[in-house]
Amino acid sequence: MATRKLKLQVQMTVDGFVAGPEGQLDWMTRNLDEGAIGRIVQITDSSDTILLGRKMTDGFIKYWEAVRPDSPEYVFARRMVDTPKVVFSKTLKGVEGKNVRVEGGDLVQAVNQLKAERGKDIVVYGGATFVSALIEHDLIDEFNIFVNPVAIGRGMRIFKERNALRLNSSTTYPSGIVVNTYEPAAKK
Repeated sequence: MATRKLKLQVQMTVDGFVAGPEGQLDWMTRNLDEGAIGRIVQITDSSDTILLGRKMTDGFIKYWEAVRPDSPEYVFARRMVDTPKVVFSKTLKGVEGKNVRVEGGDLVQAVNQLKAERGKDIVVYGGATFVSALIEHDLIDEFNIFVNPVAIGRGMRIFKERNALRLNSSTTYPSGIVVNTYEPAAKK
């Protein structure tokens, strides 16, 4: 039986940071063009489960659940709300929000169990510490890195050591974002 892929979708600066030193995301390109939005929707549509780390969960859930029907983001927000979310945490027992459950067990075992279930692929959005742990344990099958046209000099990274990746595609969008899609070089 084929296993589901774990796909990372992450915003990154040209100098390799996924957040500022205090977790700031004010550097992200906000005026995305239709092509970049289409790529985000494509990744979302190919997945039926969202993985989140504890630190990112509260802001993620509150943001998407608060989007009003008159917002241009509303249709996408409904997808985020309606898609089952698994929050990995050793400290939380429950999380407020729709379609959310907490996973407190062993990370590798829990992710591999999710990958073995029937369904579409799984997408992970972050945060930095959680994604770093997934990378460290070779659990990510596809890296979708949205490189924003900005350098911030210092901040949080997801790669803690050398990782050989194989480029599958690279697309430039009018907003200045370049989406690079990689897979681990060791996997095929």
